[in-house]
Amino acid sequence: MQQLLSAEIWQGKTLSDLFSFEFIASAAGSVLGAVLILLLGWTISVWAQRRIQKIGKANKHLDEMLFNFLASFARYLILAFTAMFVLNTFGVETTSIVAIIGAAGLAIGLALQGTLSNVAAGVMLILFRPIKIGDFVEVAGKMGTVVDISLNFTELADLSNVQVIVPNAGVWGATITNYSTNDTRRAEWTFGVGYGANLKIAEQIIRDTIMADSRAKSDPEPFVQVTNLGDSSVDFLVRVWCDASEFFGFHADMTRQVKEALDAGGVDIPFPTRTIVQTSG
Repeated sequence: MQQLLSAEIWQGKTLSDLFSFEFIASAAGSVLGAVLILLLGWTISVWAQRRIQKIGKANKHLDEMLFNFLASFARYLILAFTAMFVLNTFGVETTSIVAIIGAAGLAIGLALQGTLSNVAAGVMLILFRPIKIGDFVEVAGKMGTVVDISLNFTELADLSNVQVIVPNAGVWGATITNYSTNDTRRAEWTFGVGYGANLKIAEQIIRDTIMADSRAKSDPEPFVQVTNLGDSSVDFLVRVWCDASEFFGFHADMTRQVKEALDAGGVDIPFPTRTIVQTSG
């Protein structure tokens, strides 16, 4: 049974021998054994895949994408071992096949270095999870919300909801800025007032305007201080914490509201001027 395809079994065989009951029974036994091994391997691979996926779905704290990857990897690994067992059933020496596959894999790997680097980076992204689906990130010079992470590329939706595809090698090998990791962010502005302005009044207007907004957090303590004496203005540096999800709207609203509040309070906001003197000559 184990040597059905070996050369020795065919030596000295006549036509009648090939159709003898013993030979047919041996061949049928080998085929039946191979079929049973295939069915068993297939069943185990499907069960393992579903079991691993179920574990990922059962716990909300686990990354479902990671478990989908592990489930597929486990299934194909089991199928590969099943194929090896089937070949052994027919007496095929699998050692040479493994050597051939290894040599072919090396050649293919050299030809597909770029693609394989993306796959390797995809595995690292899935395992270590520096970014997750739904995160707002900046990677490889691109900014957007993570829509999908596959083995080859990462898909983003930018601020205009345009699809951006970034190869995983570019994501893993570059600096990743994840704006969704922390729950809070610090908003920062620079407001300039004229040299003739009352700085105490200007500071109070800026502080009261920003802290009156419900999105501004009083802890940590807001920072409102003069930090620069410019060519035409005295500059206030303002730093206030808010929820990360409200950062952009809060920053834009306060830029406008502080300007309007300074105008209403009579605080001069200077702007660069240029005097052109025309001389006769």
